[in-house]
Amino acid sequence: MHEGPVQDLIDELGKLPGVGPKSAQRIAFHLLQVEPPEIDRLQAALQKVRDGVQFCVVCGTVAAGERCRICADPRRDRTMICVVEEPKDVQAIERTREFRGRYHVLGGALDPLSGIGPDQLRIRELLARIGNQDDGVDVTEVIIATDPNTEGEATATYLVRMLRDFPGLSVTRLASGLPMGGDLEFADELTLGRALSGRRVL
Repeated sequence: MHEGPVQDLIDELGKLPGVGPKSAQRIAFHLLQVEPPEIDRLQAALQKVRDGVQFCVVCGTVAAGERCRICADPRRDRTMICVVEEPKDVQAIERTREFRGRYHVLGGALDPLSGIGPDQLRIRELLARIGNQDDGVDVTEVIIATDPNTEGEATATYLVRMLRDFPGLSVTRLASGLPMGGDLEFADELTLGRALSGRRVL
C-alpha cells in the first residue's frame, strides 16, 4: 500500500477494464515521472470525454457531431444495417473493410440477471429505423453481430423474433467457427460445433 494520492490513483486505475493491480501501479508511477504538460494533456482528454462525447442520433455510436462519419457518408449502403452491442464493435468490423452498410449500436446485450432487458437497449430505435426506412431507403438486410456468448445469443434470438414480421427483410447472423491459423485439437466443442453447422459449399 502506498500513501495518499498515489494509492488513490492506483485504486482508480485498477478499476479500468484489463488493468490489474500491477499494471495500475506501473501506470501510476509512470505518471509520477512524466512532465507536467503530459499530465495536463491527459487531464484535458479525460475532461473532453466526460463533457463532450456525443452519440450518433441515427446509429448510437460515438460521434463528433450529431451524426457519426459512417451515417453521414452518402456512399454507405443504406439497405444494410449491422447490429452490434457496443461502439467498439463498429471499429472491429470497420477494420475488416468488408462491410459497406450502416450500423446500429444496441448499447449492450440482454442480461436479465443484471437487470438489462429490451427496454434498456436501443431495440425500439432499431425497429423504428427499419419500419420508417433509413433516410428514405428500405432496409433489406439486418446482420446481427452480437457477441458469441450467452447474452449475445439471447439478444440475437430476441432480435430475430422481433424482426421476422418485417416483409422483405432478410435477417442474418455473423458466422462463427475456427480462427485462421488455429488447430482443430485446441478448439472447444462449441466453436467446433458452430464451424460444422455453418459449413459452406466450396
